[in-house]
Amino acid sequence: MVTGPLAQQSHNGAATTSVQAAIDMVATGNCAEALLALKRELPHTTDKQLRYRAEMAQVRCAMAVDDEQTATTALLKLRHEAPDDPEVLYITTHYFSELGMRASQQLEARAPASYQARKLQAESLESQGRNDEAAAVYRAILENDPKTPGIHYRLGQIELAKAGDAGPTADAKKEFQLETEVDPSNASAHFVLGELARRNSEWDEAVEQFSSAAKLDVGFSEAYLALGMSFAGSGKFINAIQPLERYVKMQPNDPAGHYQLAMAYSRTGNKEGAARELALQTKVAKNGLSATDTTQGHSVRP
Repeated sequence: MVTGPLAQQSHNGAATTSVQAAIDMVATGNCAEALLALKRELPHTTDKQLRYRAEMAQVRCAMAVDDEQTATTALLKLRHEAPDDPEVLYITTHYFSELGMRASQQLEARAPASYQARKLQAESLESQGRNDEAAAVYRAILENDPKTPGIHYRLGQIELAKAGDAGPTADAKKEFQLETEVDPSNASAHFVLGELARRNSEWDEAVEQFSSAAKLDVGFSEAYLALGMSFAGSGKFINAIQPLERYVKMQPNDPAGHYQLAMAYSRTGNKEGAARELALQTKVAKNGLSATDTTQGHSVRP
């Protein structure tokens, strides 16, 4: 019996041959057999290029036979091993879009009267710019159950879109306030209320809402920036330092954070800190990075 390095080389060679054969089977549509071989041999495949081709073949085959678990696992591995590969990104986009479409169809077929199905319908209308129709669906959901979370938030976003840059925001504010009553843990609703207050220089209200948003979601970096800016706006520069320091640690490549922190340091007598942050602001700005728009963070937290 051959043992040691020669045995390992023999095993690797056999695995390589089996993996290549499985890839060839995928090309001819023999997915069921190919998947079994790939699942068995991929853990033993050390050649990076072969492994990449095998994992891509595994994804395509798993998608073809509706093996969602295998396809998802293989895609996540590819994203880890080749995060910037255009083909990996393309297939990931295509697959998860298809997976989402299937899930929405299942939701519509199995629970068409559920608020989740109707909310999905309203979100689709929103994406098409049909905000009045979407709002009607959202309000119908609330008529059935006024305590449904997330609905007042969506209505608030529609009202903000209707107001534009300079229109009245009282209706939007009312919806976000109602959302915090229905779901006090909605950090996004608190953030938007803080932003609306900050625009009107209502500093105490802004500080309260941004503080709530940051406490409810400790990863909500924009809330720390907005909180620091609100403290600074009210002249409380010493209070602005801690949230701004937190923000620049979370978002070191945003020049806006460094600028705001530099101003807070300067107004509290920390000249060295101010100079350091201004230098960092200049450095990251030269790298082509733009300042964060603090009105954006809430939009990704429905």
